[in-house]
Amino acid sequence: MTAKVADHILERLRAWDVSCVFGYPGDGINGLLAAWGRADDRPRFIQARHEETAAFEAVGYAKFGHRLGVCVATSGPGAIHLLNGLYDAKLDHVPVLAIVGQTDRSAMGGSYQQEVDLHTLYKDVAGDFVETVTVPEQLPNVIDRAIRTAYARRCPTAVIVPGDVQELDYSPPTHEFKMVPSSLDRSAWTALPSPTALRRAADVLNSGDKAALLVGQGAGGARAEVEEIADLLGAGVAKALLGKDVLSDELPHVTGAIGLLGTRPSYELMRDCDTLLTIGSSFPYAQFLPEFGSARGVQIDIDPHMIGMRYPYEVNLVGDARATLRQLIPMISKERRETGREWQREICANVERWRGVLERRAELAADPVNPEFVARALDPLLPDDAIVTCDSGSTANWFARHLTMRGDMRASLSGTLASMGCGVPYAIGAKFAHPNRPVVALVGDGAMQMNGMAELITAAKYRHRWDDPRLVVGVWNNQDLNQVTWEMRSMGGAPAFLPAQSLPDVPYAEFARSIGLTGIRVEHPDDVTEAWRAALAAEGPAVVEFLTDPAVPPIPPHATWDQLESTAAAVLKGDTDRTAMVKQGLKAKAQEFFGSKKD
Repeated sequence: MTAKVADHILERLRAWDVSCVFGYPGDGINGLLAAWGRADDRPRFIQARHEETAAFEAVGYAKFGHRLGVCVATSGPGAIHLLNGLYDAKLDHVPVLAIVGQTDRSAMGGSYQQEVDLHTLYKDVAGDFVETVTVPEQLPNVIDRAIRTAYARRCPTAVIVPGDVQELDYSPPTHEFKMVPSSLDRSAWTALPSPTALRRAADVLNSGDKAALLVGQGAGGARAEVEEIADLLGAGVAKALLGKDVLSDELPHVTGAIGLLGTRPSYELMRDCDTLLTIGSSFPYAQFLPEFGSARGVQIDIDPHMIGMRYPYEVNLVGDARATLRQLIPMISKERRETGREWQREICANVERWRGVLERRAELAADPVNPEFVARALDPLLPDDAIVTCDSGSTANWFARHLTMRGDMRASLSGTLASMGCGVPYAIGAKFAHPNRPVVALVGDGAMQMNGMAELITAAKYRHRWDDPRLVVGVWNNQDLNQVTWEMRSMGGAPAFLPAQSLPDVPYAEFARSIGLTGIRVEHPDDVTEAWRAALAAEGPAVVEFLTDPAVPPIPPHATWDQLESTAAAVLKGDTDRTAMVKQGLKAKAQEFFGSKKD
C-alpha cells in the first residue's frame, strides 16, 4: 500500500523520537487517525478530554521531559481550543508542536463548516513557524523545520494539514527547481558571550560587597555552577517561580521565591544588595528588584530577544547559563572571594527566621483548615524524586512558600500566562514524560472545576501505563476564587463580589471514587497529614480534598501594616459568615508574619 501524507507525518515524528502525542479526535484529522491505526498507535495517541488540556499536557510533558511536546486537534473549534495551552508554551518558552487539521482545499474560501483562517489565527502564538501543507512534497521539510524551530527558540510551532492533503499519496521532494529537501540531524550547540563581555561582567561582580542572584528556569541546567558562583560571591539566591527547582532550598542562603508570592528574605535580599546577577530569568516585576541605581547588574540569558529587560543591567551576557558561568567563575577575583561572608550570614539568618514565621503561620487556627498547613504538611512527605505541578490561584502562594525543593525534585506552574486549569494536565504530561516518578498536583477548587475534574478521567484511563502509579491531586476547597478575592480586597479595598467569586461546593473526592480512583475528604486539621500519606501510598491516582478557610490572607512580602488594616476593612464590608474570624485573626496573622517589626 502506498504511504499517505498522514503516514509520513507520523513516521517523521517517530524519527524525531516523539513517543506520544496529546490530542482529541475530529473529522478534520480523520486521515491522521487512520494513519495512527496503520502505525499500531506509534507514537501513542493520548486522548485528553479537551483540546486545551491536550495542549497543557504537551506543555507539561515538554517542561518536565526536556523534550518536544506534541499536540493534535481537528479543524475549527479543535484548533481554537488549543490556543490557551500553546500561549502558555509561548510565554514560558517551552518547545511544543501543534499539528492541526483544516477544511479540504476544495472548500476553502467557501465559508464551509468549521472553516477558520488558521494561518492568521496561529500567526501570533506560533509566529516563529506556522505553515500549511498543500502538497506532499512540502514534507518532510515542514515537519523538520517546525521541530527544529520549537527546540532552538523554545517556542510553540504549528503545522496545518487540510483533510484532503492528509490522504494524498506521499511523494518526497525531488532534486529539482523549487523543491526543498530536508534532514533529520539536530546537532547540539552552545552559545557563549565574547571574552570582552565576560571581563566586563566580572568587573561588575568583583566590585560589590553584597551580591544577590536571581535565577529562573534558564538556569536549570547549571545547578552546580550557580551554587559555585553564589558561594564565591557570598551571595543570597532568590528564585523566580519558574526557577523554583533550579536550586535546593536546603542551601541556607537560598531565600526562596520572589515577587507577590515570594518570601520576606527574597524581598530583603533585593532591597539591600549592591550587586545583582540574574541568570535565565525574565521575572517581570521590577518593583521587587533593587531600586534603580542602588545595585550594579549583570544578566545572563540564552535569548537575545529577552536580554536587557526588567532592570538597567550594565552587562548583558547572551549565552547558555552553564557554559557562560564556567567562563565567568575563574574571573571572580581572590579579593572578592574573601568578602561578603557577613552579608551571607545575615541572609542565612533571615531565611532561618522566615522558616519559623512560616511554621507559625501554618499552625494558626482556621475555619475549618488552614490552607498553609495543607501545603506545609505535604512538604516533608514528598519523595526526593517527586514532580510537583501547581495551578494558578491562591494555592500558588502556598506552593511558592511552603514546599522545599530538595534532591531531584522538579516543580513548575503556568509562570507567565498564569492560566487557570493547567495543574492536572501538567501532571498528566509529567507522568508520560516520567512514568516511573511520583507526581503531585496542587489545585484550587476553581481550577479543579475548570479543567481538573475532566482530566481525572484521563488519569483513570491511562493509569495502567505508568510504572509508578502515584499521581496525587490535592484540592484546596474553599468555595471561593480566592486569589482574585484577595486582590480585590488588598488592591482595590473592595469586598468580595460574591456573584463572581463564590463557587459551588463540589464533592471532588467522591467524584474521584466514582471513576475508580482513591478519594479522600479532609474536614479537620488533625487529618491533613494522614490524608497526604494515604494518597501517596495509594495504588493509583488519588484525590485529596481539603476544606480550607478562604479568610487566610496570602500576605505579600512587602505588605505594610496600613495595607493589612485596609484589607481587613475591605473584608468587613462584606457581610459573610467568616468576617468575625477575619476581624479577630488578621492582626494576629500579621504579627506572626512580621514578627515585632512594623516596616
